[in-house]
Amino acid sequence: MTETQELPDRESMEFDVVVVGGGPAGLSAAIKIKQLAAERENEISVVVLEKGSEIGAHILSGAVVDPVGIDALLPDWKNDPDHPFKTAVTSDHFLYLGPSGSLRLPNFLFPPLMNNHGNYIVSLGNVCRWLAEKAEALGVEIYPGFAASELLYGDAGQVIGVATGDMGLSTAGSPKDSYMRGMALLGKYTLIGEGVRGSLAKILIDKFGLDENSSHPKFGLGIKELWQVSPELHRPGHVQHTFGWPLDNTTGGGSFLYHLEDNQVAVGFVTHLNYENPYLSPFEEFQRFKKHPSIVELFEGGKRISYGARAITEGGYQSVPKLVFPGGALIGCSAGFVNLPRIKGSHNAILSGMEAAVSLVDALDQDRQGDELTSYETGWRQGPIGRDLKKVRNVKPLLTRFGTALGTMLGGFDMWCNTFGFSLFGTLAHAKSDADSLKPARLFKPVSYPKPDGKISFDRLSSVFLSSTNHEEDQPVHLKIRDDALQVSSELGEYDGPSSRYCPAGVYEWVDGEKNGETSFVINSQNCVHCKTCDIKDPNNNITWTTPEGTGGPNYPNM
Repeated sequence: MTETQELPDRESMEFDVVVVGGGPAGLSAAIKIKQLAAERENEISVVVLEKGSEIGAHILSGAVVDPVGIDALLPDWKNDPDHPFKTAVTSDHFLYLGPSGSLRLPNFLFPPLMNNHGNYIVSLGNVCRWLAEKAEALGVEIYPGFAASELLYGDAGQVIGVATGDMGLSTAGSPKDSYMRGMALLGKYTLIGEGVRGSLAKILIDKFGLDENSSHPKFGLGIKELWQVSPELHRPGHVQHTFGWPLDNTTGGGSFLYHLEDNQVAVGFVTHLNYENPYLSPFEEFQRFKKHPSIVELFEGGKRISYGARAITEGGYQSVPKLVFPGGALIGCSAGFVNLPRIKGSHNAILSGMEAAVSLVDALDQDRQGDELTSYETGWRQGPIGRDLKKVRNVKPLLTRFGTALGTMLGGFDMWCNTFGFSLFGTLAHAKSDADSLKPARLFKPVSYPKPDGKISFDRLSSVFLSSTNHEEDQPVHLKIRDDALQVSSELGEYDGPSSRYCPAGVYEWVDGEKNGETSFVINSQNCVHCKTCDIKDPNNNITWTTPEGTGGPNYPNM
């Protein structure tokens, strides 16, 4: 809306609990709240808001799931014939890749926590769809296509709910014929489970100083494809991880290959976003990886089905901020509960939703509202989430300080030590943010990546097409540039435009003007897959990701 136009009043709905985000954390919290309410013969109203067009539409993960969370939430889940945990892990390989060969590392070198046997290869999107059915059966109201874009506060500064974004605004911000004012959803408590680098979580962390006593948050960019491979090459239940090539020793990351059912293989590549070289392209590194002699054979004669990308929290134990604020709490990846060396976070997301639910229901039983859920904050480090993350807390700092080869060895040693309850390193801090890790372009040479062959390697635009990403074109751009001049002088002038390379969806371009010769910054926001990399990696923190209209973004069917 323009400044001269008066906004109509919002309609509002009141609930006991408002949950933002229909991922594993948010849905598990909603289910646990309803379970506890039934046990205590209480009535607790719960609403879950999901910005995707449906539950699961924006969910992307590897994923090998540790069932400890599901076991705790739904103990009899194996008796449900419709459960999505169809493929148990049967074999687990770890490879170090060189430019032309590979070396398999023996499993006995790895501490027990790295063992994937007993876990399941799944589509996490399908897991969330299944959890949503469970939640709705318990009376949870789920509103897909509603993007929570604003926090609402009470007179004492406490969070009292959220507002969904206005619909039907033009690019200029004026109302179209389809204009609808966003709705206010009010709750006694609000749980924020938006996922990695959530826009509301960022505001809350800043407003309430939740990160004052935690280390810098750290992130990776995970890019994933789903393939249908030749039946003779398919090994249901096989899990393979690699590190090394195509990344150099100073750039962290690695790959995963997970063999699901129906001749499907999930292949992904994670690039740690504290890389230094502005010419590096995580998307192109992923395409190079698939052409490695030890990898390419699996995809020859196969068909790529889906594509997607999203950021991953990597900071771990020491980067988790304070999780409670007046009126609510952070859960799941909004809190940063990913176990980096295991490449797993969904089990902790589920457990965090459950822990927050217990604290919240206890508070409602005491006729409280709008205060801090202190038992959730004080309890998670002593519980299963804290124990899981504490054992691996030094892996990321060691990789950052010593590089991939030595850092991996030291990280493995530290994990073994933590298996027995001690660490020679104590708890290492993260020295700086991922944005501050990028170095000026003058220190590097441009990287020449091979052209895609359209069979194994691909370009970005054809990849985004497979993600079924869609946004209403005539709406305000949801990627906000704080200072246009700074973007030109620094992001382009000093770093040579890394946004055109770190974005896995071709959102950002630097285009030379034909008439005046000036270079302009073009934002193709319709391509955005909501990975949040720009919000993390821009060297000046000059790009802010905000929610577009509800239902906008990718529509992953089975990622």
